[in-house]
Amino acid sequence: METLLIIDFGSQYNQLIARRVRESKVFCRIVPPDVPIESIRSQDVRGIILSGGPASIYQKNSPKINPELLRLGVPILGICYGMQALSHLLGGHVRRARSREYGRAELVLAKHPGVLFGGVPRRSVCWMSHGDTVARMPKGFACTARTRSTHLGAFEDPDRKIYGVQFHPEVMHSQYGQRVIQNFIFHVCGFHRSWTMKNFIREAAKKIRREVGNKKVILGLSGGVDSSVAAALLSKAIGRKLVCIFVDNGLLRKNERDQVRRAFAGRFKLDLRIVDARKAFLSKLRGVTDPERKRKIIGHEFIAVFDREAARIREISYLAQGTLYPDVIESRSAFGGPTAVIKSHHNVGGLPEKMKLKLIEPLRELFKDETRQLGRTLGLPETLVGRHPFPGPGLAVRVIGEITPERLEILREADARFIEEIRAAGLYDKIWQAFAVLLPVKSVGVMGDERTYENVVALRAVTSVDGMTADWFEIPKHVLGKISNRIINEVKGVNRVVYDISSKPPATIEWE
Repeated sequence: METLLIIDFGSQYNQLIARRVRESKVFCRIVPPDVPIESIRSQDVRGIILSGGPASIYQKNSPKINPELLRLGVPILGICYGMQALSHLLGGHVRRARSREYGRAELVLAKHPGVLFGGVPRRSVCWMSHGDTVARMPKGFACTARTRSTHLGAFEDPDRKIYGVQFHPEVMHSQYGQRVIQNFIFHVCGFHRSWTMKNFIREAAKKIRREVGNKKVILGLSGGVDSSVAAALLSKAIGRKLVCIFVDNGLLRKNERDQVRRAFAGRFKLDLRIVDARKAFLSKLRGVTDPERKRKIIGHEFIAVFDREAARIREISYLAQGTLYPDVIESRSAFGGPTAVIKSHHNVGGLPEKMKLKLIEPLRELFKDETRQLGRTLGLPETLVGRHPFPGPGLAVRVIGEITPERLEILREADARFIEEIRAAGLYDKIWQAFAVLLPVKSVGVMGDERTYENVVALRAVTSVDGMTADWFEIPKHVLGKISNRIINEVKGVNRVVYDISSKPPATIEWE
């Protein structure tokens, strides 16, 4: 497969670079600076991007470019620190900038800006974030752009196909950043637009069949996007050699068990086993109010249930997980060091070592939006692939305080009505996550001519990109009014509804 490598020098924008490349239908991987040259040679690498990073090139232990990269004959684009590292390696001079640049700047192209700036106007807005600057270019390079504070805003050596930009073309604030990246990808490297979901499915299924052979694979199917898409892809590759275990722990949303059964029944060839473990989980959680204790109890009990069920299945050799590419990237060090651990997931944490199974992660090359796209291509219903994130411990962390079947039922019904109404209002896909929370307090109310003393439900809806930061979503007043009326009138045991307007930070998205 045609591949572009992104050398990770610790930039906070690495995933953005990868997303811009993938959006152009070109496959890419993020790799550490010490990636073995032989590993690169063994792939069909047609271009390399050197990322930015927080270090100074003269700083002790700052990441450096392996000189062997330049001997591969592959086109190279250095971004910010990547440009400075190229200059340093090739005999140029990097120094502290007299005037640091952070944020928007006007990029002015040279008289002959070269192929990298094809289709870019002479003046445009770019995004800067640097304290060092290239003071002198290496021999053979030409300046192709500047800003008011940086006389070397970009340079190139077209004969060796080496390019550098001091700004960040990957961020949305760089007006023609995507054009610059695409000029490098297509006009310099010669990539084809071959990264499509159909191609991915074909290649991934072939790889899975080659690895698994006639052995069986077990997967903990939670009903979330990642595990559902992993199950669909594995099913296409190996059919009924895939055994999916869905554990109903009593902490699921309304009708979730039936939704998962319907989503897979008749559509996919797999062995789906549904385990009713509601009594066991709720018994262990009785009287527990501390959220961390809840999480630990649920995690341990899940492993016990999963392990018991797996022991009944003969000839299982592989454990599948819905690990995504951000999980892989986040497990590396600041400068892209080798992965120390596989990020554990709530539904299979600790199982690979315990069960001595080989791990298979069919989605580990994909971002979240690509995973959703893959699910749609495979035929999963939108109710699964487009759903909001759901916490591993389920409703246990949305029932604040003690968990009882009665309190879970109140929350389940309130949450269902909340989601129904935001869907009806056309808001669901505009919100990153929405849910109801049952508070551990009761309030005085009046229903008819009678005094009530019943539960309070809090509603939470946020916008976000990755969950790291979030802002509350402004649901129109008339929609909130309808949601509140339905919950109070239709859910027995609730007489008050409140709306959470906290951002993250300082609050978190979930309440526990």
